[in-house]
Amino acid sequence: MKPSRFDYHAPTTLDECIALLSRYGDDAKLLAGGQSLVPMMNLRLAVPEVVIDLNRVAGLASVRRDGDTLVVGAATRHHDVAMSASVREAVPLLAEAAAQIGYPAIRFRGTIGGSLAHADPVSEMPCVAVAVDAQLVLRSPRGLRTVPAGEFFVTHFTSVLEPDELLVEVRFPVMPAGAGWAFVEFARKTGDFAVAAVAAQLLLDSDGRIATACLGLAGVGERPLRAVDAERLLAGAAPGEQAVAVAGEQVAATVARQHGGTDQEREYKAHVGRTLTSRAVRMACERVERSS
Repeated sequence: MKPSRFDYHAPTTLDECIALLSRYGDDAKLLAGGQSLVPMMNLRLAVPEVVIDLNRVAGLASVRRDGDTLVVGAATRHHDVAMSASVREAVPLLAEAAAQIGYPAIRFRGTIGGSLAHADPVSEMPCVAVAVDAQLVLRSPRGLRTVPAGEFFVTHFTSVLEPDELLVEVRFPVMPAGAGWAFVEFARKTGDFAVAAVAAQLLLDSDGRIATACLGLAGVGERPLRAVDAERLLAGAAPGEQAVAVAGEQVAATVARQHGGTDQEREYKAHVGRTLTSRAVRMACERVERSS
């Protein structure tokens, strides 16, 4: 199928883009990488009257360090995030997750801002953003506002973005020195949408115990989640198999509470959540130990 007719605009500045969003509101859709929007338009699942192409807007694709924050422009391609030396040094969890998105062709076109704005609860970027408390910077005719990732996602494919707002950059806290990280996902075959995913980041204290733990979950609810109960149990624990098992069991319990559907579906998702969490925490612990 082909999309229905639409008006096309290709602004070159943020001011032009915001003016177009202000003018057309709900009738407009933003085109970044197009990896989600174009298929939806072809299937007539999205029927915008206006498409605003962001690919010529200057300044939206960038990666820079700002003190203890990594600032990633919303139009930065997944491939560039995965390959950036700055990202791998500052937030290696982000680079590892970006490298697992779809196929190379998708990574070369898809953007971090497009993924976050699409708000798919199984996507990699929302999972990482929630796990590490990233800050999303939105621009509208009213100016800028910053929204914590944990407050940005509402439910399936729904965020707090207003019709006249544009996500312009994402601010990730730089990973503390000596921390361990891992991003693990399960898909039925390489390149498919993930069934579920877990993002983990651990920091040890001077006694070699886990000082803080960050765990993000994707594909287990209507939006990406923080596994706060598992994080509390990991705090103060020694890195090792006992911590791995405790985290896995607690996430399984969380998933069972969150996930709807039949008993069999809840049991399956809880099993996947337990397994992925165990793998992610184990890998993060190993990376902490190797770096210490």
